[in-house]
Amino acid sequence: MTPFAVKAIQLLLSLSLLIVLHELGHFIPAKLFKTRVEKFYLFFDVKFSLFKKKIGETVYGIGWLPLGGYVKIAGMIDESMDKEQMAGPPQPWEFRSKPAWQRLIIMLGGVTVNIIVGFVIYMGILYFYGRDITSNEDIPQGFAVTEQFREYGFRDGDLILSVNGEPLEDVMDINRYILLRDVSKVTVKRGDGTVETISVPEDAGTKMFQNDSHFPFVPRQTIVLDSVWENFPAQKAGLQKSDKIVAVNGQNVQYLDEFERIAKANKDKENTLIIERGNQRDTLKLTPDEKGTFGITFSKEEVISQLGQTEITYSLGESIVGGIGFGFNTLKDYVKQFKYVFTKKGATQVGGFGAIGNLFPDVWDWQSFWATTALISIILAFMNILPIPALDGGHVMFLLYEMITGRKPNDKFMEYAQMVGFFILIALVLFANGNDIYRWLFQ
Repeated sequence: MTPFAVKAIQLLLSLSLLIVLHELGHFIPAKLFKTRVEKFYLFFDVKFSLFKKKIGETVYGIGWLPLGGYVKIAGMIDESMDKEQMAGPPQPWEFRSKPAWQRLIIMLGGVTVNIIVGFVIYMGILYFYGRDITSNEDIPQGFAVTEQFREYGFRDGDLILSVNGEPLEDVMDINRYILLRDVSKVTVKRGDGTVETISVPEDAGTKMFQNDSHFPFVPRQTIVLDSVWENFPAQKAGLQKSDKIVAVNGQNVQYLDEFERIAKANKDKENTLIIERGNQRDTLKLTPDEKGTFGITFSKEEVISQLGQTEITYSLGESIVGGIGFGFNTLKDYVKQFKYVFTKKGATQVGGFGAIGNLFPDVWDWQSFWATTALISIILAFMNILPIPALDGGHVMFLLYEMITGRKPNDKFMEYAQMVGFFILIALVLFANGNDIYRWLFQ
């Protein structure tokens, strides 16, 4: 099975599960409040259904358009735009006849279920799989640091001791914390053993995003060649895969970040490489091509082998507490990340089904599947509560207005609001998936 097919199956399975559970979040309270539910659908049944069956007063079915799902609740202005039903007098079993607090619970049900599902999945992952973290002991050579963060005072080889005075359980979280959270100071341990606290500017995360530098701290990697490209400058200069690069332009290099920094500074010049081949040293003259390319690939497997990890196991009680905390932080970080959508660069990175599908691994792995499903569930909860008519958040917004003012928006206004919201959603879906297509074609 191809990687694309594996991703597609995981995406379909994950979304189907989350959509059904979301709609159950509306369906169950509606039934509890004796509100008639006329349809319960996975996917949209525009013109026809792939499957449908009426049980009691509800038609259960599967549509052909996989853009979501819905429950059609009697007496409610929703995406069905059933004006004929709304033109009649209110009936006791209709949504519009119920008290505002009951209608609010019904509308919040889907989002609530998505939050709970995400948290429960994280609990299960911690209990059954545990968690692998990276501690300072796992990366004794410390981090390689980008130019932006060296300007702030960080150095290659630094170890992260604390962020805002609090130690990190997983030191790899330093990248996410600075990108998404309010980090003002970071305490590091230098290669010589000294400890220093560095102030981080408020706009550090914004600059990371603008520069596409989401991982300014990466574990240092020794230089191990994976391949030398055929007919590129490195091969023409005589470099071989088995060679070990020990110096560039008179500077000793042990780590990949050292080599890359020197190579970048001399991308349009002749470079002198000292290499070890077996028990002998040799000198090579290497000039990059017009694009500044040497024609070398470094071993990714070597990065993994050099990066140690510490496994943490959780008892049932610990997994419950840990799952809630992990889910809450995931939601908080996603909300923080959402601010970048309203920038020019952020708008170009909005993705649709292609981007969501790429969250899944290209080989089947249940732990990764459930972790990605939990993330999508929390994302769906947040997106659905946005105050856009046609989304749950739009209905909640109007219900809160009614409860505060005591005045219910008239049906005609709600119809127009629903149409506006629907067109906004269609535009967002087209834009997001258009970005996916553009990236597929041109990037």
